[in-house]
Amino acid sequence: MNKLLSAVFALAVACVTVSAQAQKITGNAENGSKKVAMCIGCHGIVGYQASFPEVHKVPMIAGQSATYLVSALAAYKGGDRKHPTMRAIADSLNEQDIADLAAYYSQLGVQEGDAPPAAVAAQPSERVQALISRDKDNACTKCHGANFNTPNDGTVAKLAGQHADYLYVALKSYKIEKHLQIGRSNGVMSQQAKKFSNAELKELASYISSLPGELKTVPESRIHRTR
Repeated sequence: MNKLLSAVFALAVACVTVSAQAQKITGNAENGSKKVAMCIGCHGIVGYQASFPEVHKVPMIAGQSATYLVSALAAYKGGDRKHPTMRAIADSLNEQDIADLAAYYSQLGVQEGDAPPAAVAAQPSERVQALISRDKDNACTKCHGANFNTPNDGTVAKLAGQHADYLYVALKSYKIEKHLQIGRSNGVMSQQAKKFSNAELKELASYISSLPGELKTVPESRIHRTR
C-alpha cells in the first residue's frame, strides 16, 4: 500500500511539474520577430500564392489570435494537419518558438480601431444564409462569431476577410482528413465540413472572404522590394 501511495504521489508531483512548465511558456513578440525567417518568404508577401500541394493564396496570419496560431502550429507539428511544408516548419520549432511566433504575428500590423464592427457588414444571400443555418446549432457562427471575426474561443480562427481560395482548400481538407498531404483532422470541423458539397464550401468561402476583418499580410522589409 505504501508503495502504491508513493507511486501515486510521484505521479501527482510529475503532473504538477509538467503543468507548471506549460504555464511558463509565454510568447514574446520581440523574440518572435527574430524567428520568422522561415515564415516571411510566404506570409510576408502580399498576394503570394502557394503551388503545392494545392494552388491557393497563402493565408493572412497577421492579426490572428496568438492562441489560435499556437493551436494551428501544434496541429501541424502533431500531424493533425498534413500540409508537407507547414509540417516541416512546425517540426523544427519548439514550444517557446511557437509561442513567440504566435505573439509576434498576433500583433503585427495591428492598430487601434482596426477591428470591424461586431455586426456583419454584408448580409448573406438567402442561399448562403441557408448554408450557414443548415446545422440546427448554427455551428459556423456559434464558433466563429456572427461576423466570422469574433470566435467564441481563442483556439478558433478569425475567418472574415481571409482569402477565399485558401478558405475553400482548408474546408475541403477537413473532408479528407486522412489524406497524406492536405488532410486535416479535427472532430468538430470534419463533422461540419462533411455536411457540404465542395461547391457549397466554395460559396461559403467566397462569402466569408467578403466580410470585413482584421487579418492582413504585412510586407516584410527584408524581402519587400520598392521601386
